[in-house]
Amino acid sequence: MNLNEEQIERYSRHIILQGVGGDGQEKLLNGKVLIIGAGGLGAPVALYLAAAGVGHIGIIDADVVDISNLQRQVIHFTPDIGRPKVESAKEKMNQINPDVNVTTYYDLFTKDNALDILKGYDFVVDGTDSFPSKFLINDACVIAGKPFSHGGILRFDGQTMTHVPGTASYRCVFKEPPPANAVPTCSQAGVFGAVAGMLGTIQAAEAIRYLTGVGELLTNRVLIFDALNMKFRTVKVKPSELGLTDFRESYDQPVCDLRSRA
Repeated sequence: MNLNEEQIERYSRHIILQGVGGDGQEKLLNGKVLIIGAGGLGAPVALYLAAAGVGHIGIIDADVVDISNLQRQVIHFTPDIGRPKVESAKEKMNQINPDVNVTTYYDLFTKDNALDILKGYDFVVDGTDSFPSKFLINDACVIAGKPFSHGGILRFDGQTMTHVPGTASYRCVFKEPPPANAVPTCSQAGVFGAVAGMLGTIQAAEAIRYLTGVGELLTNRVLIFDALNMKFRTVKVKPSELGLTDFRESYDQPVCDLRSRA
């Protein structure tokens, strides 16, 4: 292992874990993950990836912390109200783990900058809450050949899946965005705060398992859970030509206003 004594102590519970070990921890330290959205999903993802020792974490969000965020966006504290979410998130991530290099993008994730931003990362986590954002992330990741974790929450429900090249993508499940205003947002319908933590930690686990190569990813299946009755189920999905090739036609869509209110 090329870990120093402090790192061996910090990551000891990973190092002694069968299947991870020192080699797996080194993979994490060399890993690069982009989190799109620093809200309800991005908050636990960022905390757990930083704690796990993912060496380079990028986080993009164009929003500032609002008091209504604090019910579920656990990386932000009351004194952070009014601060850019990416600044607030970076501060907490560096406090958890100074090993981690955090790159912030206080900006929108758009069709104009998506491919450039994605270049430097091994894995992408979608922590957004709008359909245009999710389709843009899907399309950009498939074009760039980047694996990513999709996540969505509303009320008491959550769903997530992971795409790696050659497996089903978000468009294989949902071919196109629903009509405007057909599905309410979290700000309109509400969201059970702990649901964000439940789903975000699953997404963090997917990123960690991808980097270390441990276990079976959520590929070609969607994990769906109902936190009101605490029921989980998985639905198998198949790659489709639409999901893997024809999506390029829809890539030229309006700029996505990424403000992670999830």
